[in-house]
Amino acid sequence: MPSGSNTCDLLIGRVQAATEQKDFELAIKLLNAVIELRPSYTEAWNRRATMYFLQKDYGHALTDIREVLVREPRHFGALAGLGLILEEFGDDKDALKAYRRALAIDPRLEHVGEAVKNLREKVEGRDI
Repeated sequence: MPSGSNTCDLLIGRVQAATEQKDFELAIKLLNAVIELRPSYTEAWNRRATMYFLQKDYGHALTDIREVLVREPRHFGALAGLGLILEEFGDDKDALKAYRRALAIDPRLEHVGEAVKNLREKVEGRDI
């Protein structure tokens, strides 16, 4: 999704290249610049959250996910990422809520559907 800024779009292209080379630190630096130039560009926040997640920096990832959801509460990718982090923390109940919110927006998210199935029994128990 274009940012509305040629400079930001160029930087996002470089973020993609850095990500493909697994240079997450460079990708984060580039995304910092994009966010500084265009703080309303939701996808930059989401991509930076992903970079932080890949580095297991869950605190920063959660901060950026919050920024994404403030700007776009129906961002299913951010909701799915939130579910992953909450599940990693052992907060299965809230992870399940986040995953369900993501599925309500896009029911075709296969990995999220699987996560809901796995967590539902842990959180809610088995049907009688």
